[in-house]
Amino acid sequence: MLDVTGISHTYGSGAKTHTALGNITFTVEKGEIVCIVGPSGCGKSTLLRAISGLMPPSAGESRFMGNPIKEVPEDLAFVFQEYSKSLFPWLSVKGNVAFPLKARGMARRERRRVVEEALSSVGLGEAGEKYPWQLSGGMQQRVAIARALVCQPALLLMDEPFASVDAQTRAELEDLLLSVRREYNTTVLLVTHDIDESVYLSDRVLVLCKAPSTIVATIDVTPLGPDRDQITTKETDEFVHLRGEVARLLRYGHLDEVDGHGVPVEAIAE
Repeated sequence: MLDVTGISHTYGSGAKTHTALGNITFTVEKGEIVCIVGPSGCGKSTLLRAISGLMPPSAGESRFMGNPIKEVPEDLAFVFQEYSKSLFPWLSVKGNVAFPLKARGMARRERRRVVEEALSSVGLGEAGEKYPWQLSGGMQQRVAIARALVCQPALLLMDEPFASVDAQTRAELEDLLLSVRREYNTTVLLVTHDIDESVYLSDRVLVLCKAPSTIVATIDVTPLGPDRDQITTKETDEFVHLRGEVARLLRYGHLDEVDGHGVPVEAIAE
């Protein structure tokens, strides 16, 4: 679905430069949820923008279903962290969700049907006539997710989409994402700073080091199985073990270092 090869990015010019991304290469298979974690300021958001076509990288390329990404592909959707700024306050909930369909020229009757289905899938079937400023933060983010899903994208990019909501709403939105993946078979690449979230949601976790960031390790999370629950899954020994692997990699940063118990991180990554 997605091939990322040698992506790097440097801001500025001359003596005032900052290299955010080193040399990043990975793939995302169809139907996967892959989470990216890393230290604050390591370039996670920059990476998503470089991959999506919103910003050209300094070097490297991304391919979406085999085709080089030069601009945002039609079959790709992006959910931003700042949902309150990504929604149009002068449009109703239905108007916000319908916006990309209207831009594509979909007929009004079909557009209405698709919008109602998308809102129902995120639990907002009764909120269509309201405006974003009348909704809670969690409901606003549901609108943003519905707008991304309304075109049934093959690939969904999400930049810390649940970081600005309370813990209970975050858990609800995480479970919503898992149910949406099952329903639409959407491939998801998600950036998060939350270790628990990365393990709970994903099939694989990509761990980045400090800028200029590279991938320190890829953690396989599929042993948790496809059916996950906020309480029982997080109580399992497997979840605790996987969470510990990610935490150690984030803390020590490099594969040639050791964890607090003297265990080589190479062994942890393997």
